[in-house]
Amino acid sequence: MITARHRNIALLVAGCYFMEMLDGTIVTTASPQIGRSLHAPATEVGLVVTVYLLTLAVLIPLSGWLTRRYGNRAVFLTAIAVFTLASVGCAASVNLGMLIAMRVLQGAGGAMMVPVGRTMVLSPAAKEDILRLTSYVVWPGLLAPVIAPLAGGLITTYASWHWMFLINVPLGLVAFPLAWRLVTGQHGAAAAGPPPPLDWAGMLFTCAGLGGLTYAAHLVALPAPPALQTVLFAAASAALLGLAVTHLRRTPHPLLNLRTLNVHTFRLSQLGMTMYFLVVGAMPFLLPLMFQVQFGWSPVKSGAVTAFVFAGNVGIKPATTPLIRRFGFRAVLVVSTAGTALIVAALAFTTASTPVALIAALALASGVTRSTGFTVYSTVGLADMMPELMRDANTLAATTMQLGAGLAVAAATVALRAGSAISGGGQGAYTLAFCFLALIAVGCTAQALRLDPLAGDAARRPQPARAAARPAPPAPPAPSGLPG
Repeated sequence: MITARHRNIALLVAGCYFMEMLDGTIVTTASPQIGRSLHAPATEVGLVVTVYLLTLAVLIPLSGWLTRRYGNRAVFLTAIAVFTLASVGCAASVNLGMLIAMRVLQGAGGAMMVPVGRTMVLSPAAKEDILRLTSYVVWPGLLAPVIAPLAGGLITTYASWHWMFLINVPLGLVAFPLAWRLVTGQHGAAAAGPPPPLDWAGMLFTCAGLGGLTYAAHLVALPAPPALQTVLFAAASAALLGLAVTHLRRTPHPLLNLRTLNVHTFRLSQLGMTMYFLVVGAMPFLLPLMFQVQFGWSPVKSGAVTAFVFAGNVGIKPATTPLIRRFGFRAVLVVSTAGTALIVAALAFTTASTPVALIAALALASGVTRSTGFTVYSTVGLADMMPELMRDANTLAATTMQLGAGLAVAAATVALRAGSAISGGGQGAYTLAFCFLALIAVGCTAQALRLDPLAGDAARRPQPARAAARPAPPAPPAPSGLPG
C-alpha cells in the first residue's frame, strides 16, 4: 500500500528528474545565442552541453557510497541546493569559462538528485508497489528531451538564453522545502553502521572510463569530428571500462556492485534499456533536424509537431500500469519495442509532402511506445532484485540510463552520417538514419523475447492475503524514515 507521503516523495523525485533531463538538452537550441552573447565560437559553446553530461556520467556511480556515508536526506537536500544555486550561476555567467564551471557544478547536483531519489522511493517499497512508483518517477524525465526543442525555441525567440537556467530556480525553491518536510531520518551511516571504505581504484577506472566515453560521443557529434582524437578517447575509455569491470568483480566493496547483474531480468533490462535509449533519445534530435533542414519548417512548427511525442507520453501514462498488470512485463515490452521499430521505420519515409497530421500521429504513437517501454525497463529488473541489493541496483541503473542518454545524440549523428555517405545526402540520409535506428529497436525486441514470461511477477501481482497472516521477519530500517 502506497502512503500519501511515499507518493509525494516519488512525485518530488520525478520533478527533480525532469529538471536534470531538461537541462541536458534544452541548451542545445540556444548555442548560437550564447556564443554571440559571450563572444565565443559555436564549437566551444558545445562544451556547455558536454561538461554537464560528462559530470553526470562521472559522478552518478558515487551516489550509492555517498548515501551510505552521509544518509539520503543530507545528500538529496544538498543536491537540490547545489543544482538550484548552480542554475543561478549559469544565468549570471559573464564569459564562457564561468558558464562551463557552473555547468560542472550543476551536473554535480544533478548526479546526486535522481539516483538518491530513486533509492529513497524504491528501496522501502513493497514489490507490488514498485511498478506504480516507477511510473511516477520515470515518465516526467522522458518528457524533457521532447519538449526541450519547443521550449528552447520559444525562449530564444521571445526572451534570452539566461531564462533556460532561471526556470530551474522556482522549481528548486519549491523542491527544497518539500524535501525538507517529506524526507526524514538518517538512513545511511547512522542507520546501517559505518559504510565500507570508498573504492578509489573503482572510482578512478569507472569515472574516467564513463567520462572519456561521454566526451568521445561529444566529439563524434561535432560537425567535423577530429578523427584521431575521437579514436584515442574511445579506445582509452573502452580500456578503462574493461579494467573497471575486472576490478569491480574482484574487490570486496566495489563502487558499482556488478553482482546485481547476476539477476537475469536485471541484466537483460540494463542492456535493453541502453539500446532503447539510443533510439528514443535520438528521436528528439533527428526529428527537428529533419523538419527544419529538409522540410523547411520553422523552429516553432518543428517543436510543436515534435511535442506530440510528449502528448503520447502523457496520454498513455494512466493505462501503463493496468496494461502491465494485465499482460505482463514481457508482453508489453515486446509490443513497445516492436512498435517503436515500426514507427521509426515509418518516419523514415515521410517527406515534406506528407500530411502534417500523419507525421503528428506517428510522433504521438512513438510517445506511447516510448513511455510504456521505459516503464518496463525501469521496473522489471528491480522487481526481481533482492532487497539487500536494491540500493546497488538503483545506482547501476542510474549509471546505465545516463550512459544511454549521453550516447544517444552521438548515435543519431553516426546514423545520419552513415546514411549520408550511402545515399549522397538529402532526404535519403534521414531515411537511412531512421532505418538504422529502427534496426536497433528490433534488437531491443529480440532482447525482450529472452525475458521469462513471468519476469517481474512480484511487482505486477498483489501479494496474497494469506501471506500477511504468517509472522513476518523484522523489517530493516526504512530509508529516509519512509514506511516500508
